[in-house]
Amino acid sequence: MKRLAATALVGVLVLAVSACGEKPQTQGASKTDANPYVGTGSSFASPGWKQGDKTSWEQHMRARTQNTQNEYTRTN
Repeated sequence: MKRLAATALVGVLVLAVSACGEKPQTQGASKTDANPYVGTGSSFASPGWKQGDKTSWEQHMRARTQNTQNEYTRTN
């Protein structure tokens, strides 16, 4: 009986100590934030928008907000 209790105690201690050894979950190198109008360099962009052009970005976002995300204009 004492042997079973000692084995159970050792098992509980091993589980408790292993829970403290969790490694940090990072993605590796940290990435700094950039302005959204800079783009990603991907070819999948809205037609007419030039990556890196702030005024073009603002015009496209304004048109997108008014044309597709405004419920008042969609329910005519």
